[in-house]
Amino acid sequence: MAKSEEVKDPEVKGKGKLKMIILIVVGLLLAIGLSVGATWFFMNKSASKPAEAPAVATNAKPVAIYEPLTPPFVVNYKQNGRDRYMQVSITLQGRDKAALDELKVHMPVIRNNLVMMFSGETFETIASPVGLEMLRQKATAAVQAVGQKELGKSVIDQLLFTNFVLQ
Repeated sequence: MAKSEEVKDPEVKGKGKLKMIILIVVGLLLAIGLSVGATWFFMNKSASKPAEAPAVATNAKPVAIYEPLTPPFVVNYKQNGRDRYMQVSITLQGRDKAALDELKVHMPVIRNNLVMMFSGETFETIASPVGLEMLRQKATAAVQAVGQKELGKSVIDQLLFTNFVLQ
């Protein structure tokens, strides 16, 4: 009998270790499940609060509307007896679609003012980044002036150079 009891003892010890491993695995799975559930609960709880955010968003600026001016402007310059060219594609940024549509009626005046302004610049000035930004700001002011004169309001927020080539 002693021999058969010795054989049962290792089996009991093996079953005890197996039970311990199973309990640890179940405990870990339970802990992971609880942490995932708590995270999901708190994330959904905070996700339900942004329903108040649209009330704040109504005070924000309307969505920007972009209106490209086509065809691109091409201006030639003389620099040290050499012919130079500038090609610039322009896009107007505004917030009121109806006002931008009203401004389109005056596009010949706008294009004329921009061509005159571009051709009045020197090539050296527009070749530098600072000069280019100054030119963009002058062009923005020129278009806003036409809008103010013809429509009684500044229609555009800014004028953007979407393509600029110097040659």
